[in-house]
Amino acid sequence: MGAIGIVLLVAFVIVCVLLVLLVILQDDGENGMGGLLGGRTTAAFGSHSASVLTKTTTVLVVLFFVLALGLALVNKKAKVDSDLVPTTTLETESSAETTESSGNWWAESTDAE
Repeated sequence: MGAIGIVLLVAFVIVCVLLVLLVILQDDGENGMGGLLGGRTTAAFGSHSASVLTKTTTVLVVLFFVLALGLALVNKKAKVDSDLVPTTTLETESSAETTESSGNWWAESTDAE
């Protein structure tokens, strides 16, 4: 992973942490599932907090997906066909080695004596 990959990874981690904190910070509102648990009406950043938090969340989500795609492209490995060896070749080579090494076991023991 080069310098670009490291920069993308650090930015990705920062965006992930900010996104989690921003989602935790958002008001649950009175509609939807969050409103069922006691819907507060206080805003952390004043009356325009919903629009600021919503816009910031949208920007961070877009950055999250762009950085994830960038990391995937940077870390993509090239497809190499030479790594794919047919299994018949491997079986033939291993059976030939087994026959050669185990075929003369009695001759080796008599030579050693």
